[in-house]
Amino acid sequence: MSGGGAAPKPGDPGVRTGRTAGPGRGGSRFGRLLRSRAVLRLFARWVRRPLLPTVRLWRRNIQLRIVAGTLLMSLGVVLLLGIVVIGQVRNGLLEAKEKAAQSQAAGGFSAAQDRAATTPSAPGQQDGGRTGASVNWRSTLVEQLASGGQSAFNVVALSLDTGDTASRGARASGEVDPTTSIPADLRHWVAQGTGTLQKFTRIHYTSGKASEPGLVIGKRLNDADGDQYELYYLFPLTQEEDSLTLVKGTLATAGLFVVVLLGAIAWLMVRQVVTPVRMAAGIAERLSAGRLQERMKVTGEDDIARLGEAFNKMASNLQLKIQQLEELSRLQRRFVSDVSHELRTPLTTVRMAADVIHEARVDFDPITARSAELLGDQLDRFESLLSDLLEISRFDAGAAALEAEPIDLRQVVRRVIGGAEPLAERKGTRIVVVGDQQPVVAEADARRVERVLRNLVVNAVEHGEGRDVVVKLAAAGGAVAVAVRDYGVGLKPGEATRVFNRFWRADPARARTTGGTGLGLSIAVEDARLHGGWLQAWGEPGGGSQFRLTLPRTADEPLRGSPIPLEPEDSRRNREQAAAGRAQENARLAAVPAQPAGDRPALPVPPRLPAPPRATVDPTALPGSGARVVARAATDGDGGAGTAGANGNLEREDGTRGR
Repeated sequence: MSGGGAAPKPGDPGVRTGRTAGPGRGGSRFGRLLRSRAVLRLFARWVRRPLLPTVRLWRRNIQLRIVAGTLLMSLGVVLLLGIVVIGQVRNGLLEAKEKAAQSQAAGGFSAAQDRAATTPSAPGQQDGGRTGASVNWRSTLVEQLASGGQSAFNVVALSLDTGDTASRGARASGEVDPTTSIPADLRHWVAQGTGTLQKFTRIHYTSGKASEPGLVIGKRLNDADGDQYELYYLFPLTQEEDSLTLVKGTLATAGLFVVVLLGAIAWLMVRQVVTPVRMAAGIAERLSAGRLQERMKVTGEDDIARLGEAFNKMASNLQLKIQQLEELSRLQRRFVSDVSHELRTPLTTVRMAADVIHEARVDFDPITARSAELLGDQLDRFESLLSDLLEISRFDAGAAALEAEPIDLRQVVRRVIGGAEPLAERKGTRIVVVGDQQPVVAEADARRVERVLRNLVVNAVEHGEGRDVVVKLAAAGGAVAVAVRDYGVGLKPGEATRVFNRFWRADPARARTTGGTGLGLSIAVEDARLHGGWLQAWGEPGGGSQFRLTLPRTADEPLRGSPIPLEPEDSRRNREQAAAGRAQENARLAAVPAQPAGDRPALPVPPRLPAPPRATVDPTALPGSGARVVARAATDGDGGAGTAGANGNLEREDGTRGR
């Protein structure tokens, strides 16, 4: 008990305040992350939805893929060739222009130098007079040099000693703006060097005329007074640019025409190959649908024609073989039916004689009396075999009819168990019924359902090795189910799918103690199919087996699941999973520290309600499929070890494959 000490403060160790910022921030961050992911998924779905038809067409149309690939490759080739051709043409035009410009400029520079050498300077002039004479001399020189160009080039003369070209007699022909047309770096190189220098630039005009690309060639010279100045030749490249534009347009038009032409050619060529393939695919689909008279139209003698002839020959041979097999099957069914009917008359006579002998066996010696009993037993088995053969022949001929009416499967199960009680007593087996508290009603043929369940129960008793046989009934959704579980020898891997084959036995050396004919499960699976239901098997070596019959509540209603799982809850794999779960729960409880009983009152624990049965989804609607066998464990036989096959690929309780 605490005394009257000071109350703890929020900052003291061991004291936790009411506000917890960390989890709140983490939760909000996690929520924002989830919302952002949901928004991204919605956006991706919204973007992908209009593209689905195009993607589907792209995947299904090989002609479209080939033509599109041809167009893309042709476009790439045309672009590459265009780039190469345009580059070659441009280089050729510029080289020709450059050579002509250099020749013209060299002549102009030589003429300017000769004029400066032949013009005498006026002695005794002041600086102002010398400057005016220099300007007039340069103006005359620019006019004379530009007059021979006839708009093919322009001439600019600039002073060397200052950047103020207007005040020192800058002269230009053709209304060229010398300040913006002559690059500064070119002027620097000309001022520093003695040779001829050139550079590509744009020529600007003072009259408002649009600028144009050009070549500038300059050189440093001396005028008549011996002063240095810069002389530039400006050659416009408008004609070369127009020629290059014309070449580009011509190449683009020709390239586009070539690409379209190649696409059309590819479409026509691929069509000649794809059309027979599509025709063959359509005819193959019609052949698979039973229209065996379909043939391909063959024209020519090429590879496609040989393919069509081979396809038609294959179809003819298949039609002939199928007709032969159908005729043979028809004859076999007719033979079985006729023999079964014809054997009934002598069998009836033999049965009457055997009954007389069997009733008089008390007057015979022991050997003869035993022979009379064996004769009666084998005649019973022979009659059952004849009945099963007749029933199989009806299924094969498609003449089996379903007489469906609403029935309660509990009554059918009781009649079946009542008939199997004598055999169960002889085997020392107890038959237990589970799930018969509520009605289990379905539209079905009572005779056929009773035959299926009788076969399953008798087989479970025969192979149960004296252990209990559990018959479970359940109904959920639009389906009803009856499962027969035994704990006998079980089934080996691969036997659950073959158990429904005709005259199949898991152990050929094992005798039929109940006088079975080997056709019971085959007839049972046909009865299940006739109802639109499923008959499936599960088993594990040494752990018994379970056969499940699933029927729709209403006739002609498709099944979507079964209310009883195919693998029972007491299978070896389920027991191991339950044991592992209990071990984890015990370890978790052991890790939690125990609290004193006085600290907190114990809360009442509500009772756990049994989980309602849930409908399961089977992997396929084919009867007899979806069965699975769990292999025997490599350790002791008590089911405690792990089973081969109890992995992620096994069926879950809902019937789907485990991920």
